Amino acid sequence: MILAVSDLQNPSFPAGGYRGRFAPSPTGPLHAGSLVAALGSWLDARYHSGKWLLRIEDLDTPRCIPGADQEILQQLLSCGLQWDETVTWQSQGQERYEKALERLNGLLCLYPCTCSRQKITNALAALGIEPIRNQEQVYPSTCRPPVIGQYSDLQNLDLKQSWRLALPSTCQINFVDLALGPQNQNICEQVGDFVLRRSDGLFSYQLAVVVDDAEQKISHIVRGQDLLSNTGRQIHLQEVLSYPRPQYLHLPLVLDEHGEKLSKQTLASKINTQDDKQSLTELRKAGAYLGLVDLPTGENISIAEWLLAATQAWGARIKHKSSPL
Repeated sequence: MILAVSDLQNPSFPAGGYRGRFAPSPTGPLHAGSLVAALGSWLDARYHSGKWLLRIEDLDTPRCIPGADQEILQQLLSCGLQWDETVTWQSQGQERYEKALERLNGLLCLYPCTCSRQKITNALAALGIEPIRNQEQVYPSTCRPPVIGQYSDLQNLDLKQSWRLALPSTCQINFVDLALGPQNQNICEQVGDFVLRRSDGLFSYQLAVVVDDAEQKISHIVRGQDLLSNTGRQIHLQEVLSYPRPQYLHLPLVLDEHGEKLSKQTLASKINTQDDKQSLTELRKAGAYLGLVDLPTGENISIAEWLLAATQAWGARIKHKSSPL
């Protein structure tokens, strides 16, 4: 992967400067893959003398594990990854998401949908389209009305319906990823009209992350490549809601011995942060995965000293744009 960053002498930061964030879901403790994402985003913020925020994305309450958020906070602190502002929880932002949904409704961008996953699968099968493993099904516009109007029942959860964003007939999103280079995503062909509020009343990740990034004035998003496919949808939502577009940098994924992404769903082991020695060992593994070289290896190196060296190494990778990340 090639790191291609715009001219550092004239960065496109907002008036408030660089603002990055790490946004884990409390569905379990941090594992090696999530530490790589946390470290990469922290190093990028520190190298650019910016702010690094921590946001707990706990909207999907059925999947959240009690106490996991506090364990994640402690793991980050044990690794020296201190955040700069008050930690936020998405579960406390319901009013913001409701206002955004109401705004989209006023823009005639929403419609209700009663399709279950099985109904979508059957509709696609009728079209001769078979589901692809580990890929999102493209919504076939089953419930989309001929004319999108304004609705008065957005908060009526008794209807057991989701709310989808109506895409324009052509929705091609182009952006430059600071690690992967030019990207283009055709949302109509790859996803279709997507859900913003689920039938159980929970807001979708796509809506919440866009609203929160705008609310927190996030200028740079550094995260794993598993979230790359979400970027087009999020950029489209930013455009519809007149939010500024952050810059994106997607990091390589940590894979297991079977070539699968490490995740909590596949029971990835949590990182060991029981003491400074173990925490530094985990940081060194994450740094090596990010391709950072010539970092101190001595036993007497402190976490703070290692992080300073890692920040300098991260900056060196940026300056040498032809170097693989």
